[in-house]
Amino acid sequence: MRRARITYEGAFHHVMNRGIKGEAIFSGDLEKSQFLDYLKEFSQKMRIRVLAYCVMDNHYHLVIQNLSGRMSDFLKLVNGSYGMFYRKTHGGKGYVFQNRYHSTLIQEESYLLTAIAYVLQNPVRAGLVTNFSDFTWSSVGEYYSAKETGIVYRGYVEGLFESREMFISFVDDSGIDELPIQKTRVGNVLGDQNFFHEAMGKFDRRANPDSSQDIGVHRSDEKYFEPVLKIFQEFEMKIGMKVDDIDLGTHSGKKMRAELLVLLKDYCGLKYKEIAALDLFVDVRANSLPQIYKNARKNL
Repeated sequence: MRRARITYEGAFHHVMNRGIKGEAIFSGDLEKSQFLDYLKEFSQKMRIRVLAYCVMDNHYHLVIQNLSGRMSDFLKLVNGSYGMFYRKTHGGKGYVFQNRYHSTLIQEESYLLTAIAYVLQNPVRAGLVTNFSDFTWSSVGEYYSAKETGIVYRGYVEGLFESREMFISFVDDSGIDELPIQKTRVGNVLGDQNFFHEAMGKFDRRANPDSSQDIGVHRSDEKYFEPVLKIFQEFEMKIGMKVDDIDLGTHSGKKMRAELLVLLKDYCGLKYKEIAALDLFVDVRANSLPQIYKNARKNL
């Protein structure tokens, strides 16, 4: 059974994930660029603030702020979408990422600065560049510049320093090989003991809300999923036909329906009983959908 990850609305995190068996799943510019496109798209839709990123050949690092409280859903969409892209581009089956993502809760101020510096210095530690500013696939080029990709909330990071020179100097002088994290029963924490106790209080209130709070959070979260109609329209454009015209008597037709099931579950946030009520799934029992979903996700 997976342990709950300690997080709450507004929490800062360092997140990392790597390719299955250490494979170079971001080996080229196309792969790195596509990953950043997903990062931009889903961070905006799910209200996750990206403060720093670094995409290496076989793994990535992020520093994010969980504004909406939906960090897990955000990373599921980013990793899942990239996984589907990678398999379609490079072939093969099965998982693309080695594990569920790793996350570390971060205290603000000096600890947050340390995490950002750690992420930006990753290419230097790997021996790819001698100066962190020279690495193309990190967020370093977005601060204090005219470059505007829409991925990073640069104003927040720039506000942590008085000038670009102070920013460069801080990252250059950080020089740490590992973050000084605390391992706890609910995940890793980068901060002092008082922060941990405060964070646990916020996390416990989030994990055990009263019924009225729970309903309110659920309803406000729904807007961060895609509209069902939009997913249907995009899927029909992809397959070149109307969903109603899919021939479910063929293997290819059932495969298309299974792919749509994944999209409705991951991108629209629909429950299985809601999907089962759609015309395309009327002949499928709701309790059969989880296995169809699982098989489809492996093959995409």
